[in-house]
Amino acid sequence: KTPVVSTVRKPASKPMNYSLLISDLHLDPARPEHLAGLEALLDNHAGKADRLYVLGDLFEAWIGDDDDSPFNRQAIAAFRRFSDAGSELFFMHGNRDFLLGDQFADDCGGVLLDEGTVVDLYGTRALLMHGDSLCTEDHAYQQFRAMARDPQWQQGMLAKPLEERRALAQGMRMQSQGNNANKPENIMDVTPAEVVRVMEDAGVRHLIHGHTHRPAVHDVALKDGTGTRWVLGDWGELGWWIVADSDGLRLENWEIS
Repeated sequence: KTPVVSTVRKPASKPMNYSLLISDLHLDPARPEHLAGLEALLDNHAGKADRLYVLGDLFEAWIGDDDDSPFNRQAIAAFRRFSDAGSELFFMHGNRDFLLGDQFADDCGGVLLDEGTVVDLYGTRALLMHGDSLCTEDHAYQQFRAMARDPQWQQGMLAKPLEERRALAQGMRMQSQGNNANKPENIMDVTPAEVVRVMEDAGVRHLIHGHTHRPAVHDVALKDGTGTRWVLGDWGELGWWIVADSDGLRLENWEIS
């Protein structure tokens, strides 16, 4: 479905009683403009936004909370300024940063949320997900996801030296890119029946997720009426967010430059 969005040139300050949701920044030292865009967003809205939800794939790869590279420290410092100003901060794991831990969240002044958390956005109940679990037709990826989310596998990974983890992460990224290039487009998007299932199980009319890099607003046919699926975009030349306030939800983008 064609994205239904409003476009703004840059994140603008707003009065209190609003929250922001973002995902799929894929922060990487090779793309410093995305970290600069995040810093601008956080600094502009610190102490003004009630809450910020980061719905996964904040980083292109996260190999453990003990990775204190200058790039990671810069990102953590930006989040800390935001939370220290009085705005609440929440993180959710993605398929690239499933090793984010409590130490990272604590350093930022935030909290890790479970996949499939329901929140109240000023009277709008919404189910928050990264979105990768919705792509049930991608069987190979779902097998990897089950392995990568297993606590014992993660413990073994985090026990490896940092340099070995960096090499493993780079290899996994290259393998993922190669695998995705050969997959049909339809299996890399969400499965409609799974969307209906999770929304009805959660008892919500709104689902917000990222992961697919296909920003749009979709109608969803539920048993008791029509729901809405909000898909956040990944950050490239444009940054994407959802603004939530007493007027409802809005999917917006702005130029990152």
